[in-house]
Amino acid sequence: MSTQTFKVAGMTCQHCVASVQEELGELPEVTNVEVSLDNGDVTVTSENGISEEAASAAVEEAGYTVAEWSRN
Repeated sequence: MSTQTFKVAGMTCQHCVASVQEELGELPEVTNVEVSLDNGDVTVTSENGISEEAASAAVEEAGYTVAEWSRN
């Protein structure tokens, strides 16, 4: 399992959280998505990791942008 964390900008409500979770959850191999509205943190758990490009595209599809990647 691989866990990746990043910040998403622009989320203001639970609908925003649900949109980001839905789009990221549709990526292949993603097994769990946790989103914190309070600080914009998103944690994605997947089988072998996902690319920053794929995650960014999914977040943009939801209408938001990745603000910062955490390096683990």
